[in-house]
Amino acid sequence: MLDQSLAKAPGHAALRRGRVSEAHHVYLVTFTTAQRRALFADAELARCAIAALLDRRSWERSELLAWVLMPDHWHGLVELGPRDSLPALVRQLKCCASRRVRAAMHGLPVLDAVWAQAYHDHALRREESLIDAARYVVMNPVRAGLVRDVREYPHWGAVWAGGSVDGAGAGAESRDLWLEGGL
Repeated sequence: MLDQSLAKAPGHAALRRGRVSEAHHVYLVTFTTAQRRALFADAELARCAIAALLDRRSWERSELLAWVLMPDHWHGLVELGPRDSLPALVRQLKCCASRRVRAAMHGLPVLDAVWAQAYHDHALRREESLIDAARYVVMNPVRAGLVRDVREYPHWGAVWAGGSVDGAGAGAESRDLWLEGGL
């Protein structure tokens, strides 16, 4: 689906001009907080953002395969569904998460923006492994030096790790097997 909303936009938005998002393709999507603030180092704000980012209403047509919420950004491996566009999905995710995060900021200064305007996406080529891409996503906290083992980091999920993408129903054995490359 051609993204017409940015046809005349300057700057980073101009890079999206002519971009196409296609149903049933898998995209690695990244978006950052405004000014790369480490908002989600706060566990309560992280929980609010995750609840919004995983809200089933956002995923009625598309599927979230793997995700990680870092202190200042979110990565998701997304299979785009029919009649959905990547710009519209990202806009919805950011909007819902922004509302919940702002509502949770009791006594903290109100933010002009939770998320930066831009986002990055990479369409996986057929030869790229979905499992490898998902492991790449969830291992982000280890590569960033936040934890030594991803099992120590609470803000991630993947459909292959057992249970659902939010980790519900995931047994330790299936999660460990997937992380170690056994699935």
